[in-house]
Amino acid sequence: MELRIFTEPQQGASYDTLLKVAKATEDLGFDAFFRSDHYLRMGNVDGLPGPTDAWITLAGLARETRRIRLGTLMTAGTFRLPGVLAIQVAQVDQMSGGRIELGLGAGWFEEEHKAYGIPFPKEKFARLEEQLAIVTGLWATETGQEFSYDGTYYRLENSPALPKPAQGKVPVLVGGHGATRTPRLAAQYADEFNIPFASLEDSERQFGRVRAAAEVAGRKGDELVYSNALVACVGRDDAEVARRAAAIGRNVDELKANGLAGSPAEVVDKIGRYAAIGASRVYLQMLDLDDLDHLELISAQVQSQLS
Repeated sequence: MELRIFTEPQQGASYDTLLKVAKATEDLGFDAFFRSDHYLRMGNVDGLPGPTDAWITLAGLARETRRIRLGTLMTAGTFRLPGVLAIQVAQVDQMSGGRIELGLGAGWFEEEHKAYGIPFPKEKFARLEEQLAIVTGLWATETGQEFSYDGTYYRLENSPALPKPAQGKVPVLVGGHGATRTPRLAAQYADEFNIPFASLEDSERQFGRVRAAAEVAGRKGDELVYSNALVACVGRDDAEVARRAAAIGRNVDELKANGLAGSPAEVVDKIGRYAAIGASRVYLQMLDLDDLDHLELISAQVQSQLS
């Protein structure tokens, strides 16, 4: 089981804060540092000092880390044109020496689009399908060849399909709870399927749908990595768990029911139950980015038991 650190900077984090967390992620032996792609805070927080851009952040971290994988859960398809996104991701992958992964989603938070003047189209999922086809098609085109695409929403003519990523193939993540279209897109384009904030029962059901869709698409179900994103709130004792829950404005019982909360032993046990239904990777949503002791505890007493 791989543990990855997942951050939500729109809730309030500077680049320097993210850099500290990313370096701690690397030093403590975690597999990867991922971040959300949002421009507006959610819930009862001030969001100060304001949003940071996901791909600018990852470009900086690409030059200031050496080992960890870097990526997004999920880049919003509404924020970027697919041809431009393919260039951005390929460049950051080169800057990292081949450590980038792209999670790409349709985009959903209408208020942030209004706040920053970003169009919020009705046909988001259909656009996402074309975006996945274009981004992966551009990367897969052999050097010296051209790529063209004639879709409903996007048209590319005689693109040189450059630059290329440093990796032979940038891993692509698709995720979500949709019962039909989401599994189909994952089966067609994804290297990894991620389900965010889902119960064991819902995760097992959705993993099964993706496996079935992969078989229909002519792939083996086990070709994909299956992963969960879950909020983390771990403490050495009940008081520490309660303190960390209060710091993020959450209830301990709710976190235990819907996330990874409690003692290290409790969290190891619950992660084991996700592993039993097919997950091989967990993204730990860390909401208090100033609490680096939390990362140290998880590394020493949770990750060590899983590896």
